[in-house]
Amino acid sequence: MMMKYTAVLDKPVTKRTPKTPEPLLRQALGAALRSFRADKGITLRELAEISRVSPGYLSELERGRKEVSSELLASVCHALGTSVSDVLIEAAGSMAMQNVEKELVRV
Repeated sequence: MMMKYTAVLDKPVTKRTPKTPEPLLRQALGAALRSFRADKGITLRELAEISRVSPGYLSELERGRKEVSSELLASVCHALGTSVSDVLIEAAGSMAMQNVEKELVRV
């Protein structure tokens, strides 16, 4: 026996204005990496030396201007004494919080 369900809406469906773009993963990862580096008290130059990545490239990563490969991310995380998963969780959390904040502003 097949059941049929009908949705009841509190408000009529109206055309929504375009959403503001979701934050980019590269920006969230960059902010997370910068935060982990600051928490460790390591300079960009020191992190570059330990992770064998140029300071200029690390700066671009932290500013969210460059995409990071998984290998390079692992190298930087290892140099920071943290795991890739911790950095990804931090980045995902900040992206989620930005979305929640935008939703709260609209309400």
